[in-house]
Amino acid sequence: MATIKGTWKLVHRNKLLQRSSQTLSTLGDRALIFGGELHPREPRDNDVHILRIVPRPNVCSLQEYGNSPSTSRENAGGLPLARVGTASTVVDGKIYYFSGRGGVEMAPIDEQGKVWQFCFSDADGVGWHEVSPVDNSQPVPEPRSYHCMTSDKTNTLYLHAGCPNSGRLSDLWAFDVEDRKWRQLASAPGAPRGGTSIAFSDGKLYRMGGFDGKHELGGEIDIYDIASDRWSTHTFTPDGTEGPGCRSVSSLLAVNVHGRPSLITAFGESDPSALGHAGAGNMLPDAWLWDIELKKWSKIVVDEGAEMPQPRGWFAADVVVIEGKEGIIVQGGLAEDNQRLDDAWVLTF
Repeated sequence: MATIKGTWKLVHRNKLLQRSSQTLSTLGDRALIFGGELHPREPRDNDVHILRIVPRPNVCSLQEYGNSPSTSRENAGGLPLARVGTASTVVDGKIYYFSGRGGVEMAPIDEQGKVWQFCFSDADGVGWHEVSPVDNSQPVPEPRSYHCMTSDKTNTLYLHAGCPNSGRLSDLWAFDVEDRKWRQLASAPGAPRGGTSIAFSDGKLYRMGGFDGKHELGGEIDIYDIASDRWSTHTFTPDGTEGPGCRSVSSLLAVNVHGRPSLITAFGESDPSALGHAGAGNMLPDAWLWDIELKKWSKIVVDEGAEMPQPRGWFAADVVVIEGKEGIIVQGGLAEDNQRLDDAWVLTF
């Protein structure tokens, strides 16, 4: 089994961060956390919790944005409902969110294709903006939860899969944030799923894992070529030796490690709870790196006795830059004892 050495560091712990099914997106040296639940099927809040990452000694301070609309009138409106199972991504220095579960019935939140934008820039107006499709007569993605999003970082976000009112989805959509237009792309191969993960790297999307209603999925990385609107599939043995085991509610992030374009997947649920969303299943403790060019997995290992995050699923994660090098930050989630976690960890190489 190939391995690569990494270092985990606990950077913050706070009761305000105790939650699962939330999102985390990074803007420079800030990690912005939104949504999630402390108790099953009860959205905790609609505040924005901001971790300021300090390179040395790799610790974080916590700020609260609170329930405030944007300081700029352009596109400003109300505030997003508190929600769980939403998804977020960063485009051109702004965070975008789509749907999720909320309200008394915890149904998918239908906002007619609107996305919420959060800025942390005086020039753009700090806070929330509403971004609606320019043409309401055109198709938009149906509301959903436990979907995933990524972006090309410049002008387009990609939305994939998740759980609508019933069943699961395998669709793929693109939203141009400047033109404010949705465009449906080729659906992904394989079973429709929730709790899957997707990442963008060099003109391609990479998708793996998820839950199809009966089983956790694995053994495949599905690759979408944006230019040709086509999917292909790379298979591997999901045995925990040659490659990561089957999982959902995990993470998949595109990271440059030692000069190599790579994907990192970490943690997740390998077997669902008999209680469904109300309980915790079997949570995985491992993290893996996939070299995109070599198409090869390496298990991420730490020094003997070094501290590590406990196993978890339903957490939030994103890429972070520490002293000029890319790593990942992992925050919160659901532990095997069905408790929500209140920590934040950074993985570096």
